[in-house]
Amino acid sequence: MLATSSVKRRIGELLVQRGIISEETLESALKAIEREPEAVRRRLPSVLIDDFGVDAQTVMSQIADFYAFKEVGLGDDYKRPERLETISQLKESFSESLFEDLVHIKAIPYESTKNSLLIATADPTEPVLFDILAKLPYRHTEIAYLPDEKVKFIISQIYEQKNEFLDLLEEFSHETADIDEELDQQEIDEAAIDAEINQSMLNSLVEGMLVEAVRKEVSDIHVIPIDKKQSDIYFRVDGKLTLWLKQTNIRPEALTAVIKDKTRNVDRFERDSSQDGFIQRNVDGHQIRYRVSIIPMVGGDFDRKFESVVIRILDDRKVITDMEKLGLQDHARSVFQKSITKPSGIVIITGPTGSGKSTTLVAALYSVIDPTVNVLTVEEPVEYLIRGARQLKIGDKMTFDQALRGILRHDPDIVLVGEIRDLKTAEIAMKLANTGHLTFSTLHTNDAPSAVSRLYKMGVEPFLIANSINMVMAQRLIRRLCNYCKKPDPSFKRELAKGVGFTDEEIENLTPYKACGCSKCHNGFKGRMAIHEALYFDREIKEIIFNAGNNIDEEKIRRVAIKNGMLTLRASGRERIKDGHTTINEVLAATIDE
Repeated sequence: MLATSSVKRRIGELLVQRGIISEETLESALKAIEREPEAVRRRLPSVLIDDFGVDAQTVMSQIADFYAFKEVGLGDDYKRPERLETISQLKESFSESLFEDLVHIKAIPYESTKNSLLIATADPTEPVLFDILAKLPYRHTEIAYLPDEKVKFIISQIYEQKNEFLDLLEEFSHETADIDEELDQQEIDEAAIDAEINQSMLNSLVEGMLVEAVRKEVSDIHVIPIDKKQSDIYFRVDGKLTLWLKQTNIRPEALTAVIKDKTRNVDRFERDSSQDGFIQRNVDGHQIRYRVSIIPMVGGDFDRKFESVVIRILDDRKVITDMEKLGLQDHARSVFQKSITKPSGIVIITGPTGSGKSTTLVAALYSVIDPTVNVLTVEEPVEYLIRGARQLKIGDKMTFDQALRGILRHDPDIVLVGEIRDLKTAEIAMKLANTGHLTFSTLHTNDAPSAVSRLYKMGVEPFLIANSINMVMAQRLIRRLCNYCKKPDPSFKRELAKGVGFTDEEIENLTPYKACGCSKCHNGFKGRMAIHEALYFDREIKEIIFNAGNNIDEEKIRRVAIKNGMLTLRASGRERIKDGHTTINEVLAATIDE
């Protein structure tokens, strides 16, 4: 087995010796692996590539050399027509399921003789590969290294990953066109909806939608009724909604009914109130959870009971367990680390819905969890399972408020309160912070200083705010430029640069990048990153709040914090622009005027 701890250490030390990674990165990666549940624990190369941004080809070529795997596909050999024809013929000798297993781990049959087969793969250390090789009808098999981009090219030429549910959509569209038009004249009743569901293969549409969203790295699915025979389905990718499918010739009520049937904790026959539930599916070998929100909405026909559906995709593979991957800038990283390593006090993350607050809190929790402390979380709903924490279950028999009161008697050391939503929640969180517990929570405010005012307006006394809070950090998510196609933009608009806060002198030396677009990205962007405003409660800030009386001076707090090193959200965004990670327009869109 290639994945033992000693082998991980030896591979890591090799990469350190060859200057690929630092000793500190190796230690952080090994610690990140140890914190992961054993059943889903990743290997060292995956952690280095996914969490620390180390170049995949560099890592895998060094590991291939370490194990003495030869490299194939040199030069243009991998894309020669004869080579692709050979691989395509070999593909035909495999069962469909076995070939799909190979493709899933980025491996392909590359060449063969009568009794032997050479498998080319982007990751020769993948344990699953050895299980697959044992099933092949060859006396001898050999593994060779082929860089990731070359494997992807070959796969794109000879194999198209299928979504078996979406393959039925063409048939689906023909069938729905023949639905009895008399149904349009009837009032909505369950028999009519059942008839349409049974005729139209809507199950395949919904299942295909769920699978496709995971594969396209979608964060949310929106199902929107348009009129009596049309529903639009949108995918949110990198924070932007894009139309995925305009489905005609079906009742929106029928599509919603199918989603409800697949969702736990919702009532299919309730159409006049909001409902929340969840779906679980195994997609490409990974357990995926979908959080479903359903609310009634008004349509063009007031006699119809339309409902809007939003499905949040919760993929535990995307959970950040190492704080280094949060991308905190120097000051924010320093004060955040200082705040979460204190034995007590509260750390508050602020920002609108979808700004990555939960991601930051989970990463922070993983950095302080160990077997010697009792970690409790109270969230509604729970998004991600956190190894080493006891996550309280909210339901009809235990409300959010009851759970909060219960944790005070449950001997906690560290507590995560999902959101400070009212005075009662705030008082319990502050009480925990003041009685020797490290506490984490979130709040909805535009920036860090305004969180102080928000708590005061809730009814929390200034002395309690000053004495309880370690820090408040506001954050936003902005789209990251694609590294493959971004280009310098020497003709950028100076007015926009001034609008984001650059001085004339800075503009003279500034060359922002622009989004271009290629096959690897979404209109020039790939993924998102955070900008942060980290307000650390040092002695000076505490005194301002303690002496505030009936008037919390946000501007004074902001000025002092900036003097002490805090970057505002826009200032944080300007650093991202200078580094070539994003555009001026992205920062302007994500931040308020300062």
